[in-house]
Amino acid sequence: MTDSYKPRGFAQRVDEIEPFRVVEVLARATELAAAGRDIVHMAAGEPDFPTAAPIVEAGRAALARGATYYSQAAGIPELREALSCFYADEYGLDIAPSRIMVTPGASGALLLVAALLVNPGDGLLLTDPGYPCNRHFLRLVEGRGQLVPVGAADNYQLSAELVAANWQANTIGAMVASPANPTGTALSREELAALSREVRSRNGYLLVDEIYHGLGYDAPTPSVLEVDPDAFVINSFSKYFGMTGWRLGWLVAPEAAVTEMEKLAQNLFISMSTMAQYAALAGFEPATREILEQRRDLFRQRRDYLLPAVQELGFTVPCKPQGAFYIYADASRFTSDSQKFCMQLLEEHGVALTPGVDFGHHRANEHLRFSYTTSMDRLELAVARLARVLA
Repeated sequence: MTDSYKPRGFAQRVDEIEPFRVVEVLARATELAAAGRDIVHMAAGEPDFPTAAPIVEAGRAALARGATYYSQAAGIPELREALSCFYADEYGLDIAPSRIMVTPGASGALLLVAALLVNPGDGLLLTDPGYPCNRHFLRLVEGRGQLVPVGAADNYQLSAELVAANWQANTIGAMVASPANPTGTALSREELAALSREVRSRNGYLLVDEIYHGLGYDAPTPSVLEVDPDAFVINSFSKYFGMTGWRLGWLVAPEAAVTEMEKLAQNLFISMSTMAQYAALAGFEPATREILEQRRDLFRQRRDYLLPAVQELGFTVPCKPQGAFYIYADASRFTSDSQKFCMQLLEEHGVALTPGVDFGHHRANEHLRFSYTTSMDRLELAVARLARVLA
């Protein structure tokens, strides 16, 4: 008898969630490296430094004493208290530990916020270009990312004026990143305050990705919580603290949202990695912070080398990156297909970059993202290779 079973197919949302193209670049770069090719890795948004030794030792100590059980859904009290003190020391803010939720990476925080705020059909204003997973998390909960094209004239950021011009009947708020991926641009205290006023005037929510805080190079990066205590703030131990593989982030939310967010976390995650949470406590110790600040200085040196080098190669970078570890470059002089161009540079010349199409639709095929998460000698090698190709 013939088996007549015919699966119904997957949910429609899966078709509408695009692949993370940088992962495809990374996978191919890894294949080429395994085959003996010398690849300069400038695609990943991951610090090249290993997790600082004091954090690793704290993780080992946690494992040795048996910290292998579930923690509270909102995180261990010690870490929430440490984060509260961090906000007091860094920003002069009094953030109650009860308002801070530890999450499995910043992605966990994004999922919690999306599940808490977004009803089917709701929209959230996002920059185009911007971090692609934001709009995909919204799609997962049947919402929509309402992409606002931004460019050099906007510093690649949303403004109060852009929010007003693009607000729709189903818009529930706006999300920005400061410093931003892929552009590295940041928002001033005054710009954040103006955004907050505009969004609040429409009874909307303001979400701010502060994942790259700590990696600012020319001036301190203000937190939106300095001007809007009711904003939702997403942060991570991955970038400044260098704990990518530990999968740990946090979320600061208004007090009124905490109970509902804990309920969601209980159901979605149960808890975060317990040993990772105890390891993260060491990230706030003075000796660890000294290591992290030295690394920040190295990132700044890399930016200050790579930015003029990229421009001399013929790429246009109209906005100097103020933080993070990215340069978002206009490559229209060389290509109108950024994905094909990036794969060609990888396959033929051993330089791994991220195509602009990963970050949205607005002039995406004309842009590339350079990530300076590799050593200075490797950056110099990449520039030399590109110079030979592009000459």
